[in-house]
Amino acid sequence: MATYNKRGYKAPKPEEAKVENELEEVIDTTDSTTAEVFNTLDETASKTEDWVAKNQKVILGVVGAIAIATLGYLLYNRFVVEPKEEKAANEIFQAQQYFQQAVDATEKNDSLYNLALKGGDGKLGFIGVAEQYSGTDAGNLANYHAGMAYLNLGDFKNAITYLEKFKSEDAILKPLALGAIGDALSETNKVEDAISYYKKAAEASENDFTTPRYLLKAAQLSLSAGKKAEAHALFVEIKEKYETSKEGMNIDAFIAMTE
Repeated sequence: MATYNKRGYKAPKPEEAKVENELEEVIDTTDSTTAEVFNTLDETASKTEDWVAKNQKVILGVVGAIAIATLGYLLYNRFVVEPKEEKAANEIFQAQQYFQQAVDATEKNDSLYNLALKGGDGKLGFIGVAEQYSGTDAGNLANYHAGMAYLNLGDFKNAITYLEKFKSEDAILKPLALGAIGDALSETNKVEDAISYYKKAAEASENDFTTPRYLLKAAQLSLSAGKKAEAHALFVEIKEKYETSKEGMNIDAFIAMTE
């Protein structure tokens, strides 16, 4: 019998036929898997819809609670926190003026430090601002200034009390506060604690102003306490890292003393 062939048609080779069959199997498997995935998604979506329908009140309650909490937070900040911050800033201004005048005075002026602490001209002092405006930026800053004022007045116990209340990550104020606690401890002969605070102050913010200052204080106090090796290490650190600072100017002499 004669076989009819279309013009140009060639019977596939066995290898080609095998590849075509395998490809068809892959396509069939993919189609089947895709169908299963969509069926699973449909089932999951259906279950989710059912769960949402059953728990609609709970979901709305949670969303409502979050919305109310957010609104309450915004309103609290707008009508409570911000006005309180503004009042605190106004109150502390006069005390800051007294404090600065005391610092700038050519001779120690206890009366100005006391005015800064207790207030004057109808305004609160640092103590009052710290108490009445606790939680505000000005109230926190009042703790710092109160501690510094007490330190200058020689009331080291109160100086430490207020300086410990002061919380800040400021690159200058944080080490100054820690260093001032060290000064107060040193004045009360708590040498070990003082050295510890001087080191904390030096490490709080590495810069050319506060770091060499408190490294030197820690080193000198260590030397006076007979801790020659510890003092030497601190003096060397100043030379290696802060030789151009004011504290580094005569550092070689200190190093020679501890060798």
